[in-house]
Amino acid sequence: MKNEEIINWLLEGDVSIQYQVHRDLLSVHREDLRDRIAIEGWGHKFLSFQKENGHWGRKFYQPKWTSTHYTILDIKNLGISPNNSKIIRTINMLLEQEKEEDGGINPSGSIKNSDVCLNGMFLNYASYFGMDEGKLRSIVDFIILQRMNDGGFNCRLNRSGAKHSSLHSTLSVLEGILEYSLKGYSYRLPELREVEATSREFILKHQLYISDRTNEIINKNFLKLTYPSRWKYDILRALDYFRLSKIPFDERMKPAIDVLIRKKKKSKYWLLQANHPGQVHFDMEEVGKPSRWNTLRALRVLKH
Repeated sequence: MKNEEIINWLLEGDVSIQYQVHRDLLSVHREDLRDRIAIEGWGHKFLSFQKENGHWGRKFYQPKWTSTHYTILDIKNLGISPNNSKIIRTINMLLEQEKEEDGGINPSGSIKNSDVCLNGMFLNYASYFGMDEGKLRSIVDFIILQRMNDGGFNCRLNRSGAKHSSLHSTLSVLEGILEYSLKGYSYRLPELREVEATSREFILKHQLYISDRTNEIINKNFLKLTYPSRWKYDILRALDYFRLSKIPFDERMKPAIDVLIRKKKKSKYWLLQANHPGQVHFDMEEVGKPSRWNTLRALRVLKH
């Protein structure tokens, strides 16, 4: 396939794919496409599962992938309009009902220490949907307190005393801080900028997937192209974060970019290599088949 053919193939996909292709590959903002995400295709399907109490699944964090938390994250990543009133009402409900004494969002009930990875994801979509800054302040405070000495984050720090940051947690927090800054929030922003710098350096120090101690692959799953990513780290998700942050090429990204290029099939698309097991509302794509999500994300990373 030539580049034009790949673009046309992507534009045959869901309206959320169409919108992001225009935005990220063709540099054309199509508000008409964005408006359609809520009323057709995957976006409409996700929204149709919302219950009268505002939740998806059984509640905020159960069952895992069909819960309110992960469903809103999936919807946000479609590129839906941030003015969706039903989602805004649900997030406000979560801010009222799910805060722990440490200031973080915590659905567990029995575990009193909030999870920084979850709070990074929550800050991500809460910022996107324009929550009141005052309601986000305690979450920002909590996240800043959880930064580790090596510059990143690990959700086990305040639960079991982790000594080394996690790529999973670090990337989730970085995505949250990025969305917070893109939406124009200002509370403790200079400190968050410093957190961003050390967390990015933590990922780059590991060349996105290589141990800085053994020079071995940290986890082979980091090299698999999945979507949705959920809370789990992989190289394409990390590269897409650097793209959206407008971080210029760094030589330490090259091993991951080389892996990404090698995964491109001769017809110029990328596969959905795996998914994360668990109950889902529906599958957007099929494992082992050409993936518009991964092809779109890979192309915009390489373009950047």
